[in-house]
Formats: sequence, structure tokens, C-alpha cells
Amino acid sequence: MSSRDVVLARIRRALGDVPRGEGPEDPPVARDYHRVHGSRTTAQTVDLLAENLADYRAVVHRSEADGLPALIGRLLAERGTRTVLVPPGLDAGWLAAADVTRVPDRAGSTAQELDAVDSVVTGCAVAIAETGTLVLDAGPDQGRRRITLVPDHHLCVVRVPDQVVGSVPEGLTRLSPDRPLTWISGPSATSDIELDRVEGVHGPRTLEVILLAE
Repeated sequence: MSSRDVVLARIRRALGDVPRGEGPEDPPVARDYHRVHGSRTTAQTVDLLAENLADYRAVVHRSEADGLPALIGRLLAERGTRTVLVPPGLDAGWLAAADVTRVPDRAGSTAQELDAVDSVVTGCAVAIAETGTLVLDAGPDQGRRRITLVPDHHLCVVRVPDQVVGSVPEGLTRLSPDRPLTWISGPSATSDIELDRVEGVHGPRTLEVILLAE
């Protein structure tokens, strides 16, 4: 038998108990899993997000809307940031107090050009409290996926409570599967065989998150 015959035979055996009239579009799959784990208030959900983000070594800040520009300006100044990548739909007021050169999100930018930028500031699509995860979907205030993967510092603003959900199933209902989704749980990190942690290998070495109360 050829490899193809072996694979097809295994598929036929796996489908042997499937009713003849059943198609892939309507399998009887149970969807009774828990969408929410436990009972939390909105404030508790936001606190859980902050706790899990910090557990993943993200730096978490909280701000009211009127204090956001000053906070962003201070955080960028403390890092010595001179250039900031800016998605096309980012609220211009967010960087009003920052003494930086704004670099637009261009399709033609090379990896070397992006690597030379000090920081990137974005919004997000949804934040998942139980896993401490930020999800970006390339929306206007988030830009192309690569601008949040190449620069060494990512400053992400999460609007709370509107963009915060408790669980992954809740988050998925807010996301479109035909958009480029980037799931971020803390700064980029990996470990070698001796479990020595190395940050910044697959993305930003530093992730700062601002929970913006609205």
C-alpha cells in the first residue's frame, strides 16, 4: 500500500461510526463547556487582569482619561524613548505630552527600520483576565502585526471595563476569525534546556499596559 492508501484507510476507520447523512457543517459536538469560571464583579475582573499581566512580567499602570497623555509622556521619557511607532488610527491626544518623533506605520518599512524604533504605542481589541492576555486584531489603533513584534518596547492601552472579558470563550465572541490576531501574554520570552529565561527573542522585551478607566 502507498502512504496515501494508508492515510485514507485510517480516515475511513475513524469515520466508520459517523451517520451517512451527517456532514462536516453540522456535527453533533457538545458545546456545554463553561464560558465563565466563577463569579466576579467587573472591578474584580479588571483586578484579575492586572494581576495576571503582572505575573507574566508585564508592567501595569492605571489611568483616568484626562491623565493618560501625561502618563504616556512620563513612561516614554523614563525609557529615553526618542522615536515611537504610531498606528494610523491611534488617538493623537495620547501622545500630546510626549516629546518624541512619531514614526507612521508604513507597509514598506523594513525589519531593520522597525528595529531602530524605540517604542510602539497601541490600543487593543480585547483583554482576557483569566489568562492575562491582550489580543490585537490589526484595528486602526493597533496597526500591522509586525509593528508590535519588532520594536523592543510595547506600550498598550486597554480601555476598561469595555475591552476586558473574563475568559477565552468570552473573548473569542468579540473577535473575527478573518482578521490577523496577535495574542500577547506578557513580554516575549523563552527558556533553554536549563530553563534560563531569555526575553525579547520573539517580540518586545518590555510590555507595559495602561488600564484606561472610561
